Formats: sequence, C-alpha cells, structure tokens
Amino acid sequence: MDDILERFLRGERRALARVISRVENQTPEGREYVRALFPRSGRAHTIGVTGGAGSGKSTLTGALAAEYRRRGRTVGIVAVDPSSPFTQGAILGDRIRMQDLALDEGVYVRSMASRGALGGLAPTIDDVVAVMDAFGFDYVLIETVGAGQDEVEIAGTALTTILVNNPGTGDDIQAMKAGIIEIADILVVNKADHPGADVLVSQLQALLALAPAGSRRPPILKTTAIRGEGFGALADAVAEHRAYLESSGGLAEQRAQDARHQVLSIARAILLEQIRAATPAEELEALVLRVASRELDPHSAAELLAAAVRR
Repeated sequence: MDDILERFLRGERRALARVISRVENQTPEGREYVRALFPRSGRAHTIGVTGGAGSGKSTLTGALAAEYRRRGRTVGIVAVDPSSPFTQGAILGDRIRMQDLALDEGVYVRSMASRGALGGLAPTIDDVVAVMDAFGFDYVLIETVGAGQDEVEIAGTALTTILVNNPGTGDDIQAMKAGIIEIADILVVNKADHPGADVLVSQLQALLALAPAGSRRPPILKTTAIRGEGFGALADAVAEHRAYLESSGGLAEQRAQDARHQVLSIARAILLEQIRAATPAEELEALVLRVASRELDPHSAAELLAAAVRR
C-alpha cells in the first residue's frame, strides 16, 4: 500500500488506476487510500455535466476537456454509465466518444458503473473525485448518466454544474422544469446547429425570468460539441462562476453544503449495511411478506429493522 501511494504521489498513472479501482470496489485498502489522500484534495475545480439521455454529454465533456488542454491545464474525467437492473453489468462506453483524448498525457478518463445508485452517479463517486483531485488535476469533469427531472445529486459533488439541453426533443421545457434546472450554474444548448436551438434558448430565458429578484441567473450558452464550437465561451463561463463564488463568499458555503451532503450520504449507506447485517435473511423475508399481505405497514416494518440495529 505504501509503495502504491508513493508511486501515486510521483504522478504515475498506473498507481492512480489501481487506487481508484480499490476505492470503487470499497475494499479496506480503498478506504485507507481515501483517508490518506483526502487532505490533499480540494484544489481542483470539479465540474458536473448532466442532462437528459442523448443530449450529447459525453461529446461535450470531451470537447471541454480538449479546450482546457489547449489552455495548458490537466483534466481528470469520471464518466458514469448506467448499470443493468437485471445483470448489474455496464457497457462503460462513454470513453468511446472521447477517443481523441486517449493518448493525451494531460487527460485521464475513468468510466464507472452506477451500480444501481440513484441521482445519475455512482456510490463511490465522491471518493473517486477526491482521489483525482489529490492526484493534481486542475479540473475534474464528472459526467452523469442520462438524468431525469429530479436527479440532482451532482450538485452535491461538483463545484460548477453544467446542464446540457438539446433542441428537437419534443416538449423541451417539460423535460427541464422540475428540479434539475434549479441546480444548473451554466445552461448549455448543445447541437446548436439544429433547427430549434434559438427557440430553446428563448424558452430557457423565459423560464429564468421567473427566478426570484436578486438571485444569480445562470448564463445560457450554445455549443456544437461534435465540431468543438462554443467551448472557449463555456470554459470562460466556468471560470466566471468560480470567480463569482469566491467574490460572493459562496465558495466556502458550497464546500460546506457538499461536505454535509457527502457525510449524510455515507452515513445512510453505513446504516443500511448495518441493518442488512443485523437482520437474518429469513427474518427480513418474513417481514416483507407481512407488508405484502397488508398485515404490517412499511413504516412499522422499517422501525423494526432499525430497532434491531439499535439493540
């Protein structure tokens, strides 16, 4: 373990890959790596890229990384792919859309399976991002799976959240109006060369006009990711958001909110695991059957499970 950490701190990519694998698999060594490396994190600018399936998140993430490389910055990318609810497998195909970055020594791409986690992320995403941060990347880009209206977990992980929209999907505003648009620090209309892009921009502007007076309104930018168009302005908007947080005092507040979110998420996972460990399979099955037969309500059943842990 000490040897891997030494190689990690020297900047060896193979050591980085090995550390992330053990962290992602939640091994005891992985937890020790996080404990050792977490104090070195907190310097990278973490950027979340979220939006509906088919909006072009992977291509946009790769194009934004390429823009940062043109500016001489290093980039780590965490791309989350959905896991099958039946086999728990995942294709991990997001990196296929980022092949142009594969040979760039200043970029590291890591695919992760969601493993059934909600919110468009993976269970150990915060730990993996912290490891990449500690490795010394200037930016860490986090691409979620195709997110729905209420999948807003990325806001508790990233410092700047980019919401990707694209025209021609039907009722555009219906797809964005609930929850997810409220976490966006930057709104991007991707595939801006398609008909309807200007209409979508106008719809977003009208939607933002309903925000409370005095609140920050996220900028709306147009990109064509497949051609690499509009990414200078997008990188500038990310920098402007960071400057806004620093000047307004919001940076420390957001870091505290993110830390609270992470601590409570991990605590919930620990408690759930303790409940599973404290409850024999036959007892759990008997409790489930009582709920299914309407003999017991779900809240009372959950209280019985929690009581077993308290005992």
